[in-house]
Amino acid sequence: MAATNVMTAPLLPEAPITNEIPGETYHYIPQDPLPKAPEAVSVEVPQEMPQEDIHGSSQEASEATVPEGVEDTVLEKAQDLSEESTREVAEELPEELTQEMLQEVAQEATQELPIEPTAEVEVTQQPSVNKSKPIIPVKSDLAPCDRVSFEPAKHIKFTPPSKVWTMQELDYPEGKGISPVGVSEPFPLFSEEAVKQMRAEILDEKVWDKYKFSSNLSQCQLRGFAPECAPFIYDAWKSPEVLEIISKIAGIDLVPVMDWEIAHINIAVKSEEEKAKELEIVHRNADEGVADCALEEDDKPVVDWHTDSYPFVCVTMLSDCATMVGGETMLRKGNGGTVKVRGPQMGSAVILQGRYIEHQALRALGATERITSVTSFRPKSAAIKDDTVLHTVRAISDLKELYHQYAEYRFEILQDRFQDVGRKLRDRKRANRPFDTAATKSFIREQIEFLEAMDREIVRDELVQMGYIGDGHLVSDETRQTGRRKGVYLEETVAA
Repeated sequence: MAATNVMTAPLLPEAPITNEIPGETYHYIPQDPLPKAPEAVSVEVPQEMPQEDIHGSSQEASEATVPEGVEDTVLEKAQDLSEESTREVAEELPEELTQEMLQEVAQEATQELPIEPTAEVEVTQQPSVNKSKPIIPVKSDLAPCDRVSFEPAKHIKFTPPSKVWTMQELDYPEGKGISPVGVSEPFPLFSEEAVKQMRAEILDEKVWDKYKFSSNLSQCQLRGFAPECAPFIYDAWKSPEVLEIISKIAGIDLVPVMDWEIAHINIAVKSEEEKAKELEIVHRNADEGVADCALEEDDKPVVDWHTDSYPFVCVTMLSDCATMVGGETMLRKGNGGTVKVRGPQMGSAVILQGRYIEHQALRALGATERITSVTSFRPKSAAIKDDTVLHTVRAISDLKELYHQYAEYRFEILQDRFQDVGRKLRDRKRANRPFDTAATKSFIREQIEFLEAMDREIVRDELVQMGYIGDGHLVSDETRQTGRRKGVYLEETVAA
């Protein structure tokens, strides 16, 4: 089938992505720069007050003093007040009255108040924002008690893709990449229940607190959390059943590159007002016969032109795309032309040989959130080349963990290759075959190049600019210059 048929493929609103472009369609709510609001205060009045205040600092509480006149005011009114009236008194107190002061005042007041030992008095103020607590703009609707383990028979809902486009159909030369497969059409992979379980793990506070990253390409990404915080997600991508599906579509046996790259999450959100405004524009343009004008190639994409660090990726949609418009993946063909491939719906996935195909994710309009899960894969066989690079992930990773897992699996590949060659040498010797000098030297040269590639990718920690992804992963000079003009990349790459 001719490659040009890709352009006529039906379109869906999402695309294989690895990052989000800041300041564009979706706006992530940052966790740190928000101003701190007044804290909500809860004052307990048991028979014995605790030694520490609500912040855990007993020394500060013991040194606090009540301003003159304030203590008498509280004690005089507290004798005749119920829990509701006590809250009203607290609202009249000066702002300078700290939480520690309130505790001391309440302690003295209870000496004369007929309150049960377990009574609790609330002083209502505006809720506070703890700067150490991550702001999660999207909430899970799954209670902790409803968490379950991954069960392939229950949670896999697979239907084969309607079409798989080959590298040749995309005008790439024979032998480009590690498989003849270029990209698949979207296909159902996980059930609705599985998506709920995955969202619950992704939106856990611990994940956001420890594993959130951002860069010049994306405002909000969650990386490396699966082994520690997401057993359902981890088991799903490690299950033989899912790996068999991914491998069959990709045309080659694949395994996750490493644990750090299981379920890389891209999250972007918009307000209901922004969503409504976008849909209004889309509908108005449709009525005027210019429905695609807001979604052209030169419009601001969600993710600009890039290649992936790993041979294959599987992108799974974890948001409801029912109202989305646009969001296709634009692929650059081997001859320099471009084609669009539609993106997945919730629970569906797309497989792309993204290490070798330059691509971008076009804008998707009309949705308040978009959460995609990207799991990266490499060949299972050590005999197949591994062209993994760390250009696009180095600056958004825990370097020690990334480098450890990268070096571990690459050394395992070398170990398997050496054992295989050793067996072949012994077999030739037993069969009275002559030593193959040329083949042995060729093998040695390949492993030297393999190690040299590792040396290039493991950049010294002090030379890595965290949060900045250089343009070394781009294929064409034209794309590189366009990225620099947009301000996405610097004139010179950093640690690329």
